[in-house]
Amino acid sequence: MQKVILITGTSTGVGQSLAVQLAKQNHKVYATMRNLNKKTALESALAQANTTATIKQLDVQNTESINACVQDIIKTEGRIDALINNAGAGFVRTTEQATLEEIQWVLDVNLMGVIRCTKAVLPFMREANNGRIINVSSVGGLVGQPFNEIYCAAKFAVEGYTESLASYVQPAFNIQFTSIEPGGISSEFATNALTQFQQNGGMKDDAYKPLLEAYIASANNRSNDGVYQTPDEVANIIINCLNNPNPPIRMRTSDWAEDFTQLKTQADPTGKKQQQIVMNLMS
Repeated sequence: MQKVILITGTSTGVGQSLAVQLAKQNHKVYATMRNLNKKTALESALAQANTTATIKQLDVQNTESINACVQDIIKTEGRIDALINNAGAGFVRTTEQATLEEIQWVLDVNLMGVIRCTKAVLPFMREANNGRIINVSSVGGLVGQPFNEIYCAAKFAVEGYTESLASYVQPAFNIQFTSIEPGGISSEFATNALTQFQQNGGMKDDAYKPLLEAYIASANNRSNDGVYQTPDEVANIIINCLNNPNPPIRMRTSDWAEDFTQLKTQADPTGKKQQQIVMNLMS
């Protein structure tokens, strides 16, 4: 069955791959991005795959932009079957070094962006008594990691947001929620995080410098040990989740991610047991 699917952050990486693959499956895809000047890569990928999608402007930091896009889709299609909250931004900086403006930006893009987009589509999904919302989180939403505490804080919040909605909106209105938890992804995401790091002063010569140097060296050494997946590989997992009639609340995308988060997830890998416990409290 053809679905109307709204995807955020489709100019590169996983979002771009999702838009192309779902369009090839004959879904009505609305591929969005903050800056339409970056749409050329997606257009080329769609043309190469001999498929089409509607590319629209949507800035997850701007409520008016989100609402305008959602309203336009509803006006055209009459419904939105699935929202994939993919837009996000990495951030490498200690709490002491980060400015409050930087911290607010990371939280705004990675958490508030998800909340804004979800808030915009929920009334229409609830009225239709049907919908699917997939939030692209990270293993950093389950396990805190060095120099990523602000990013991890945002992703931990996305995990809690997803779980909470799944505990009552899902059973009441047939809207299913899943948090996708990749490890590393070989895309512009990591490159952009490092670029942002360099543009904002790079490695500071302070007490954290030797710790950061050791962390970066370790990260480089891990590049060939299964940490990193391609955008297509992660997109395939997300699409499998989208096609699953009974999707998990949380879902890792690789064996490495499963191993890395095992202590946090082994009692309830999919989150469905905890969901049922919370749902039972309401019955």
